[in-house]
Amino acid sequence: MWFGQAQIFNPVKWSTSVEKISDTEYKLISIASIESGWHLYSQDVPKDGPLPTSFTYDDNNGAFKIIGNTSEEEGHTINDPVFKMKIKFFENNAVFEQLIEVLGDKTTINAFVEFMVCDDEKCLPPTEVDLVFHLSKNMNSAISDDASETKISIVSKNEGTSPKESKRGLWIIFFIAFLSGFAALITPCVFPMIPLTVSFFTKQSKNKAQGIRNAIFYGVSIIVIYVLLGTAITGIFGADALNRLATNVWFNIIFFLLLVVFAVSFLGAFEITLPQSWANKVDAQSNKSGLIGIFFMALALAIVSFSCTGPIVGTLLVEAASKGGTAPIVGMLGFSLAIALPFALFAMFPGWMNSLPKSGGWLNTVKVVLGFLELALAFKFLSQADLVLQLHFLEREVFLAIWIAIFGALAFYLFGKIQLPHDSPLTHISVGRLSMGLIVLSFTIYMIPGLWGAPLNLISAFPPPQEYSESPYGVGFTKMGGGSESADAHGDLPEGAHLLAPHDILAFNNYYKGLAYAKEVGKPVMIDFTGWACVNCRKMEQNVWPKEKILNILKNDVVLISLYVDDKRKLEADDIVDSKLKQGKKLKYIGQKWSELQTIKYKANSQPFYVLMDHNEDNLIDPVAYTPDADEYYNWLKEGISKFK
Repeated sequence: MWFGQAQIFNPVKWSTSVEKISDTEYKLISIASIESGWHLYSQDVPKDGPLPTSFTYDDNNGAFKIIGNTSEEEGHTINDPVFKMKIKFFENNAVFEQLIEVLGDKTTINAFVEFMVCDDEKCLPPTEVDLVFHLSKNMNSAISDDASETKISIVSKNEGTSPKESKRGLWIIFFIAFLSGFAALITPCVFPMIPLTVSFFTKQSKNKAQGIRNAIFYGVSIIVIYVLLGTAITGIFGADALNRLATNVWFNIIFFLLLVVFAVSFLGAFEITLPQSWANKVDAQSNKSGLIGIFFMALALAIVSFSCTGPIVGTLLVEAASKGGTAPIVGMLGFSLAIALPFALFAMFPGWMNSLPKSGGWLNTVKVVLGFLELALAFKFLSQADLVLQLHFLEREVFLAIWIAIFGALAFYLFGKIQLPHDSPLTHISVGRLSMGLIVLSFTIYMIPGLWGAPLNLISAFPPPQEYSESPYGVGFTKMGGGSESADAHGDLPEGAHLLAPHDILAFNNYYKGLAYAKEVGKPVMIDFTGWACVNCRKMEQNVWPKEKILNILKNDVVLISLYVDDKRKLEADDIVDSKLKQGKKLKYIGQKWSELQTIKYKANSQPFYVLMDHNEDNLIDPVAYTPDADEYYNWLKEGISKFK
C-alpha cells in the first residue's frame, strides 16, 4: 500500500444511554458500534496482552458513587496466536453497563473510555473517547448518539481496504484444491472409473453428441455435489466462526487426530467408507433414465470413492475453513473441477483413453504417498495448538525432526526399501518413481540445516517461528561474549539500541536516539511503526525481513527505529505533553506518542507502516504498509536509499 493510499481508520463509534433504576440509582450504558471485520477487546485481558477496554467516570466532586464494576456482554473468547493467550473480544457491537448512585442534583456525568481494535491484518493504537451521560429525575432513559465521536482532526477520503490479499488467498486455495482433486483422480477408487463411465455414456447414448452432453452433465453434477458440500460447511458454521476456529486449541487438536486417522487409512491399515446402504440407495436411483439418473451416478461415485477422496476432501476443508469466508466453497470448486474435467474430455475424445496407463500397483503407491503427506500436515495443526498454549512441546527443532523422519521414510518407500500391506511386489523402480524419490530425498536433506537455524523459506508457513525453539540462534550456536558477529561489527551497542534475534538487526525503540545514531554513522533512517498486537508486523519480520538481500540492507544500509504504538509504558513526567489530536488530553504512554507522530506526520494509523527518511526527517520515498512481496519491498528499500545524500 503506497503513501497515497494511507488512511485514518475509525472503526468504532460510541453512543450512550441512561436507565433509571430508582430515585437515586441509574445505569450508565455505553454502546460500541464496531465496523464489520474489526474487533474490540474485553475489559479483562491477561497481562502482556493487548490493551483492554477501560472506563473512567469523573466523580471528583463526589456528586455520585460508583456501585460495583462495569459489566459487559459474553463476547467471543479465542486462543490468540499472536499473544499466545486466551483473549476475549467483541464484534459488530458491544454493550457496557455501570450502576451508580446519585448523591446530589447531578444531571450530567462525564467519562472516557480507552480501547484498542484490530482486524485480520492490522491493529490500531490505543484510543481515548469522551462519553457524556445525561440524567433526568423524570426519565425512563436518555440516549446520546453524538456525545462520543472520536476527536481526530484528519479525515480520509479513501474508505475501505484493498481486497487484493483476500483475492490472492482464494486463488491459492483454488489452485491447491485443483491439485488435490487431480491427486484424488489418480487414486485406486476413482481412476478405474474413468474408462468404465465414459464407455457407458458413449454406448448407451443414441449418438456421439448425446454421449458428450451426458458426460458433461455428469461432470457438472460432480461439481455441484462438492460445491454444495463446501456451501453447507460455510452455511452451518458461518464464515467468521470458521476463521476463529483456526486459532482454537481443540479445533487444531481434533483435526490433528483426524488427519492422523486419514493418514493411517491411506497407508493401508484400514479403509474409511460410508455406510453400504447409502451406496445401494443411490445406485438404485442412478438406474433411472435421463438427467436425474446421471446426477445420482455422480453422487454414487462420490460415495463409493469416499475411502480415497474423503481424507483429501476432509484435509482440504480443514485448511479452507481456517481461511474463513467463502474459501470452503472455492476449495470444493477447484477440487471437483479437477475430477470432473477428465470425464467430459474423454467423452469428447474417446480415442484418448487408449493412452491412459493401465490400473495397477502404481495407484496404491499414489495412495501411500498421500498418506505420508497427510501425516506431515497433521503436525501443522498440532503445532498451532502448542503455540497457542505455549507448551513448548513441539518447538521448531522437534517439528523439523518429525518432518525429516516422515519425508525420509517416504523417500525410502519410493526407493523400494519399505513395503506396506497392499503394495504389489516391486521387481524394479520406474523412472517416475525414482524421480519422485529423488525429489523427496532432496527436500528431506533441505530441511536438515533448519535444525541449525536455517530459515527454510520454502516451508516458512508450516514450522513454528525461529524464536519458538530451544535455540533461537540455531542448535549448537553459542554467542561469544554475549554478542554475535553482527554485534562485533557494531562494536559496543550504542545507547538505546538492541539486537533483534535471530538475525541480529541493530534496532532502536526511541525515535530521537535512533535519529542521533543515524546522523553519527551517516546512514538513512527506516522507521517501523509497529505494535505488539500487529499480526502482519510479525509476518513481515518472519517472512520478508530474513530474505538475504533485504536482511543485508536492514543490517548494513539503514538505521532501524521500531516504534510500538501500543507500548503502554508510562512517559517520564517531563515528556508528558498535550495531545495535538484530542484537545484537553495528555499523552501519557510511550505508544500514544509514536501513534500521534504517525497520525499527524504521515496521515495513517494502521500498522505495519514503513518510512525511509533522511537526517532532516524528510521522506526519501513514499512510505509503504504491509508488503508481503519481498521483491517489491526490496525495490522500495533500494529506491529510497539511492536518494539519500
